[in-house]
Amino acid sequence: MNTDLDPASHFDFIVIGGGSGGYAAARTAHSLGMSVAIIDGAAELGGLCILRGCMPSKTLIESADRNLSIRRAAEFGLKAQPLGADIRAIRDRKRTLIADFASYRQGQLEDGRFVIYRGHASFVDAHTLEVLPRDGSASFQVRGKTFCIATGSVASVPPIPGLAEAGFWTSDEVLDTDTLPETFAVLGGGAIALEMAHYLEGVGRKVTLIQRSEQFLTGLDPECSAVIEKAYAHRGMTCHLGTSIHRISTVNGRKHIEYRHGDKETSVTVDHILVAMGRSPATDGLNLEAAKVSLTKKKIAIQPTMQSTQPHIFAAGDVCSPLDVVHVAIQQGEIAARNAHRLIHGKAVEEKADYRLLLFGVFSHPQVAAVGAGEEELRKAGTPYVTGSYPFNDHGKSMCMGETEGFVKMLAHRESGEIMGAICVGPQATELVHEVVIAMHYRGTVQDFMNIPHYHPTLSEIWTYPAEECADQING
Repeated sequence: MNTDLDPASHFDFIVIGGGSGGYAAARTAHSLGMSVAIIDGAAELGGLCILRGCMPSKTLIESADRNLSIRRAAEFGLKAQPLGADIRAIRDRKRTLIADFASYRQGQLEDGRFVIYRGHASFVDAHTLEVLPRDGSASFQVRGKTFCIATGSVASVPPIPGLAEAGFWTSDEVLDTDTLPETFAVLGGGAIALEMAHYLEGVGRKVTLIQRSEQFLTGLDPECSAVIEKAYAHRGMTCHLGTSIHRISTVNGRKHIEYRHGDKETSVTVDHILVAMGRSPATDGLNLEAAKVSLTKKKIAIQPTMQSTQPHIFAAGDVCSPLDVVHVAIQQGEIAARNAHRLIHGKAVEEKADYRLLLFGVFSHPQVAAVGAGEEELRKAGTPYVTGSYPFNDHGKSMCMGETEGFVKMLAHRESGEIMGAICVGPQATELVHEVVIAMHYRGTVQDFMNIPHYHPTLSEIWTYPAEECADQING
């Protein structure tokens, strides 16, 4: 622990949480000449993304992706040995990579720019925090002119009768186990559920997905859900949407789930349950009431300036964000720091988060990615728009790859032609979407997009078809 300053010191900027959003806030504040302290109560420094989120999950998913390719070797005239997955080896590879990523982040946090307190923080009043050190030593107080709450999120566990007694895993356990039971029920239908289901089936496990909503990825275009449901069913997964779980029990050492699916009562018995029903903001223990910081739907209520209901207390990342993703957390942390700097220097707090390019990705198979506005959002706003789409099963490069599931869709303003949003479900969707992100960043039109050369044959050129369809509708 770096304790060059006395614990009673008064800082310009105190960050609670050392993950992606918190580190971005601290780094930015230091670059502006502010004195900065970071309080982190986790057992390891690094944050959710590095330790238990983005990076470990994508490392495991890479193994599943490659196994799927090997399964299909015969389609491409190739011979492969009998398949198998060494879960311990997959886990060990993940651990090696994550240790390297975490070490780098720990080095950034402990390089002397900030005072680091390893402990749990709670507000005493709007300018004072009580810190309870992880090492069990006596608690102490620190004071700050401004703050940024970046405590992240925790896995949500629903109050299903019998769930706790039967036992379950969250993604945390899946990411660090060296053995996997043969059959799983995955509860949920969002990004984590779809990614974990893909991984589990990809390494040879039987998976049943049980989702409350009538579609996967609630809030996205229903066409995305339809593609994923069909693709997962083709791989042998059972997908039950529109369900209501009644109870869970243990029968002969296995988990028995009783639920309603549509208008029918049904049940499934599996070796284990993975709860992947989203994440909740990590606000417990912060004593936000003492600082007069309010919550909205469990998240810290913030303005576009990243200010909470207490103007000198900012927030960033999953604890407050409209979308729990790293690049948004980083943007929010940087804005929070710059606005905190303005505030303590008596300047107007003007910088606001811009969610026009809100970007979302799911590393399922096929992948899903979206940027900007969707059709429902544009309809509600009364924005005149046109759409164009094109399927991967009629695109040369994806046909050569044998990756024909999914589609791309582009939305453009009916009058100006400006690209308002896009969706991609298909091969390398999380990579392909960035071409549209760049065009939207510069407020490009579908006409501009059509003027960009695209090499043939590539996956990227599929975007030219919906762009042309939109342009034809605009030009009449």
